Amino acid sequence: MNEIDLAFTPALELAQLIRRRELSPLELVEIYLERIQRLNPQLGSYFTVTAELAIADAKAKTELLTTTSELPPFFGVPISIKDLNAMAGVPCTYGSPALLNNIPEFDDGVVTRIKQAGFIILGKTATSELGSFPYTEPTGFPPARNPWNLDYTPGGSSGGAAAAVAGGLCAIAQGSDGGGSIRGPAACCGLVGIKPARGRVSKAPVGDRLAGIAANGPIARTVADAAALLDSMSGYVTGDPYWLPDPEPSFLVAAQTPPAKLRIAFTTGVPPLGVADANCQQGVMQTVELLAQFGHQVVEKCPDVNALIEPFQIVWQSAVTASGFPPEILQPLNRWLLARTGTVAEYIQAVYKMQIAARQIVAFFDDIDILVLPVYLHSPIRVGEWAALSPEDTFQQIINWVAPCPVANATGQPAIALPVGFDSHGLPISVQLIAKPAAEATLISVAAQIEAANPWIGHRPAFAISN
Repeated sequence: MNEIDLAFTPALELAQLIRRRELSPLELVEIYLERIQRLNPQLGSYFTVTAELAIADAKAKTELLTTTSELPPFFGVPISIKDLNAMAGVPCTYGSPALLNNIPEFDDGVVTRIKQAGFIILGKTATSELGSFPYTEPTGFPPARNPWNLDYTPGGSSGGAAAAVAGGLCAIAQGSDGGGSIRGPAACCGLVGIKPARGRVSKAPVGDRLAGIAANGPIARTVADAAALLDSMSGYVTGDPYWLPDPEPSFLVAAQTPPAKLRIAFTTGVPPLGVADANCQQGVMQTVELLAQFGHQVVEKCPDVNALIEPFQIVWQSAVTASGFPPEILQPLNRWLLARTGTVAEYIQAVYKMQIAARQIVAFFDDIDILVLPVYLHSPIRVGEWAALSPEDTFQQIINWVAPCPVANATGQPAIALPVGFDSHGLPISVQLIAKPAAEATLISVAAQIEAANPWIGHRPAFAISN
């Protein structure tokens, strides 16, 4: 297997190659670091590359291979961490150059679990400022670009993570999602992205600031890879405000188990926010046709999200205020969001209204197992496409693009983005699936069924294999 093939091999397969001593962690890390050095200047997927730490870890793990056979599931596999998550001794910028010297002394709980799973961390991936935007163009950093077409965004806020996986600059990635920030980049870059159920992945050692709308999760090349990384990320840590029991059996087993016959709803839009463009509608329709062929019962039906729109926006935008960033260091849109943040009482009222609306949406799933809908309402935008717009106009454009995503954040339900084709610009087309509360296993099983009928793993961006 040549170096390009190795760079695009699923993470679980890389782990098996290492376990069989056919490939060493050091060899693999050196392949990815060389690709990062060569391609990241154009791709902008990493803010910080931890080459020395990665090589030291790879050497230690390569040596350990000669002395033990008791290995964690992803032993020696390279991964990236989003630069909204703390990693001890490594800058955590939150997408702001003002924090280039912010060096945490601790690992976030999700980073601890990733290390315990045997991964080798290659660096911190690019994010939009404070994770606020569905594109990754923070002031003071090169914009992240889509490996399928460098003129277009890889999405945001986990845009760097998705660009790195799609470009073969890591095997798999950690991301986070407070309004589509895993699912959107996965869709833009032709990857699998899971926003887990609320309480599945711990926020330790910090607390939750946004009424449970945000979650850490995996971005991967295959459903099985994403499921296995979610297994590694999951679990309660003492003091968590929300928690779920460990899955039994594992999510990886769910990816290998055909689903029962399910009742599946679909929609091609999110009334009253809009209807998807032709490309995104095509992805939904071909997916539901496939599901019907599998024997699932399919019905066109959409939950009512009207009552959710205003309170969710209030809760979501409060993240800017909660960050404590002074307005003078913020980008114009975040500064505008900060200025329109209301009182504490208004925030609490919004949380209350969001939770009431979420109850009504979850009730939709009483007789529905899976909802199929677009990830975004139109294909990826060009890098800088909205740069000249006012903050108000930019915010409206964002709402009109990402509308299908916040539903699962508000309700806490699990959701997955899955690639199903290409548009006229050579960019991936994806669909989103939302499952009942805490039903990641069902979600993953159905996604794996779709993936098996329409394999994606053979597709590679020309940029990533010709440079």
